Order: sequence, then structure tokens, then C-alpha cells
Amino acid sequence: MNIEQIKEILPHREPMLLVEEVVCNEDGTATGYYTVKGNEYFLQGHFPGNPVVPGVILCEMTAQSSCAMFLNGELKGKTPVFTGINNVKFRKQVKPGDKLEFRCSIIKQKSPFYWIKGEARVLDKVVMSGEFSFAVV
Repeated sequence: MNIEQIKEILPHREPMLLVEEVVCNEDGTATGYYTVKGNEYFLQGHFPGNPVVPGVILCEMTAQSSCAMFLNGELKGKTPVFTGINNVKFRKQVKPGDKLEFRCSIIKQKSPFYWIKGEARVLDKVVMSGEFSFAVV
């Protein structure tokens, strides 16, 4: 999915639309992508002269990648809201110029709830991993 196709599924819009491409894989997983440009609003004060993508933004990017996976279909038009974030670990700083890849899979689902395992990678190295839960309303 390109950015326009993502907008047909996710309710997010700029500046909070934080994924540029999502691939829904045949095995039921999703892979999302975002390249950090350096001019994003969340880098303006984090940190002056040494911009680093905030951890909470990495969680949101991973969440958007995963939500595109389960909202693509009969849940299209619904809104996913966080219900939990667990076991999140940040392993490396993400800086301007980094191309992020988000790998997401559904651990469990019981409508309207979804539990996701996700990780963010740069150059195939894990920079963030965690478990996320959502209610689809």
C-alpha cells in the first residue's frame, strides 16, 4: 500500500500519519516503512543539535503499520485505539536518514480487541520491540 491507499484504511492524517508504505504479507503479517527526513515535528525539540526519534513515536509508527494489516478488509472505516503497550524495549537510537522497517504480527484477536507483536528495524537491526493491544471502534 502506498500513502494514498493507507489513507483509505487508517484514520490518521499528517502530521500524525507516520507510515509511508505497508505491505500485507501472505502469511498474515505486515511490514511497514518510514524514512526519517529530519524535518519532522517530533524532532524539533528532541534534541536540538542531536535529533533522535522519540520512543513513543516508534511505538506509534509500529502501531500504524499493524493497524493497516487488520483494518484492511471488513474493519475498514473503523478506528483503532490503543488499549495497552507491553514489554517495549528500545535498543538503538533512530536518527534522520534512517529507513525504518516495521514487522508486525497478530498474536491474538477477540473482536473488537487485537494483540500485536511488533518490532522496528534499521538496516535489519532491531531498534525497538514490543507488544501492542488495540480496540477497534
